[in-house]
Amino acid sequence: MSVVAFATIAPAGERVDRAPLQRVAAPADPAAANEAREARLAEVRADAKIRAELRRRQMRSVLPLGGNAKLEYRMKAADGRTVWLRNIINTVSLDAYTADVLKGEQPLRDVLAAHGQSLKYYRHPYLHVGASPEAKKGLASFLADRGYTVAPVTLDNADYAFAAAYVKVETRSRVRREYVPYIESTVEFFESRSVEVVGREFPQILLIHANQLNADLIPELLAMFERRGYRFVTLDEALSDPAYRQAESYTGKGGFSWIHRWSREKGLPNKGEPEAPAWVIKAFEARR
Repeated sequence: MSVVAFATIAPAGERVDRAPLQRVAAPADPAAANEAREARLAEVRADAKIRAELRRRQMRSVLPLGGNAKLEYRMKAADGRTVWLRNIINTVSLDAYTADVLKGEQPLRDVLAAHGQSLKYYRHPYLHVGASPEAKKGLASFLADRGYTVAPVTLDNADYAFAAAYVKVETRSRVRREYVPYIESTVEFFESRSVEVVGREFPQILLIHANQLNADLIPELLAMFERRGYRFVTLDEALSDPAYRQAESYTGKGGFSWIHRWSREKGLPNKGEPEAPAWVIKAFEARR
């Protein structure tokens, strides 16, 4: 079996039903500005720690940036008085959404070019691809015209909720005990569901976020996959499997695994992956 480590930078609180983020003014208060900068630095440190463990095991994630390059992009994207934050395709017009993509794209392209890299993959934020057939088709055309390869996700999970609980002193130890077993339960579910939906197992694509939780527990997380017989492959290698050429026409407010999308396309009964425990969800919802 094979899997792609699809680590991505996002706040610990990312959630598929979160209210859309709009344009917001950069904080004028020095303390708030410093807090925002420290949050960006924390993301960079978490990313670096995850990458170090992947390198130690001779693995790669699909994140194009690392270390100073990532920090340079984060700072450059926030330059000036306005920070452009992601809208959600399901709640804004296609034009508004693609305009935000373009605003965020140029500084990223500049930084990548300086490091001999280029943009290639696009992972739909919140796994939202469009609430209507017109929006979905329009976004797909826009991304293709910009030269992106869409990176689907098959191993979806609630690591963002565990990450929110992990920053709380009173629940950190419990998160350390229960997080990897929870992720393994979702992996086990999607392995079984793959056979039901596709007829066989195929290279999976894992979504995790670059946060302190995954930075601290990445050795245990990778060991779990290895114990289950996985090897890590590139995203290109995974996407070459015919499973990823299956049709999926879902449009709506949901954001979920491509295995669920293929299941819907084939008219199979719905089955959901294991949910995060109630105490984790409670900590997540109380994070602010």
